Amino acid sequence: MTVEELAADGITAESLPGMLRGSGRGWVAELEGQVVGFVMVDAEEATVFALFVRPDFEGQGLGRALLETAERWLAEQGVSETWLVTDRDRDVRANGFYRHLGWQDDGVQEDGQVRFVKKH
Repeated sequence: MTVEELAADGITAESLPGMLRGSGRGWVAELEGQVVGFVMVDAEEATVFALFVRPDFEGQGLGRALLETAERWLAEQGVSETWLVTDRDRDVRANGFYRHLGWQDDGVQEDGQVRFVKKH
């Protein structure tokens, strides 16, 4: 996603600190001093609300590592089932990525995105 697309979802430099307080956490993937991916979660909401890897760094296991770290932390917080939403287009790679990692399709939401869930 572009910076503009992230901002449309409420993820901005100004909003990030508040998202990471309380029940929110985030992790970054860094290669050679450059942030190339990140994941953000909220234990109270039991959700993964952001997971992105820069396109030129995809396919290196970074997304998997970020998601596994987030899932482990959520489970440690007592979250037994986590959810996320993503584009419903089955051609979008994220859909296959989540399915491959054990997430279950939970249906299309009112906004047109597909909801995935995973039990820990």
